[in-house]
Amino acid sequence: MNGLNGVYVPGTSPLHRLPAGVKLAGLAVACTVLVLVSSLVVLAGAAVVVAALYALSRVGTAAAWAQVRPVRWLALALFAMQWVFAGLPGAAATTSRVVLVVALAGLVTITTRTSAMMATLERCLRPARFVGLDPFRLSLLLSLTVRSVPVMAALATRVREAQRARGVERSLRAFAVPLVVSALRHADALGEALSARGVDD
Repeated sequence: MNGLNGVYVPGTSPLHRLPAGVKLAGLAVACTVLVLVSSLVVLAGAAVVVAALYALSRVGTAAAWAQVRPVRWLALALFAMQWVFAGLPGAAATTSRVVLVVALAGLVTITTRTSAMMATLERCLRPARFVGLDPFRLSLLLSLTVRSVPVMAALATRVREAQRARGVERSLRAFAVPLVVSALRHADALGEALSARGVDD
């Protein structure tokens, strides 16, 4: 389904029409600000802004929830750990930062075509030619990395749900082995797709 796990959602919203370079630069700035901010009031305001941006994008509630759903258990574990070592305010701030960064990154990926993102990254990486690197391949690598993060999170969620269905949710082996196998299958499929397009080295 479009919008799930970082998949581009076609649309005509202002965010869809915004150049990929502007969105990537905005994401970098926003992530930097979120890392530096510790005030819960400011973070709450940032959450409202992120929610407003999702509403502006008109991608739908399901697509919006799909961007943060894979990290919900990580967020809970992080909150609990931070609560022990940094107290309740510190735990809330750290967890909020992580969720907001993931949500913003997801918003960029579902409102930006992969081709547009790659073209922007390729332009930014042109100086790499002077050290013998191919800007196209670098941009492809970065784009695939961005797209693979939500895919891997979704695979982990799927394996976790299968564990619960079998009643072995406490088994690390029952989680790790299927996840590694699924990841390798995804990598094989991706490699075959790249090879079919002439990117095989």
